[in-house]
Amino acid sequence: MAKWSFSNSSWTPTAVGDTTTMTANGACFIQGGSATQRLVLSEFYQGGLAGASSPTFMVAARDSTVAVTSITLGTNGHNASLDGATAALAAPQIPGFSATTMPQRATTLHLLELGYNAFGGIVRWVAAPGFELSIVGLSANTGEISHSAFTGGTPGLCNTHILYEVM
Repeated sequence: MAKWSFSNSSWTPTAVGDTTTMTANGACFIQGGSATQRLVLSEFYQGGLAGASSPTFMVAARDSTVAVTSITLGTNGHNASLDGATAALAAPQIPGFSATTMPQRATTLHLLELGYNAFGGIVRWVAAPGFELSIVGLSANTGEISHSAFTGGTPGLCNTHILYEVM
């Protein structure tokens, strides 16, 4: 199946609490392109670019409200196939940093706690075989995963990539 990289070279997460609407260009999210499409996420990476100490409490979680309407990659977002021969998908997956209606992180569906210091710090999570995160469809609680800052700390400038496969 097709493997992809969803990335942003320069962004500052905006800290929000669970069930609070995220800020455009302050969080990233990815959802399936159809009701049955399955995405398997195998790596999260975040590198700090801040100019001073910036404890950043990042969370990968399922969303209780998903992004809708005018979903875009935002200011610096990218989504690219890792294989140059990948064919266009009939129902392309939907990654984004911005949307008319931004997602809300679920209170009980946190999957990874990826806190780090954005002042030169790095956090990288690579799934052990069989422990990958998955998305099925594009609806609340199962069809979207966001990577966003939780309240507390001082989120700092960073870059990010998420490696995933469309099944």
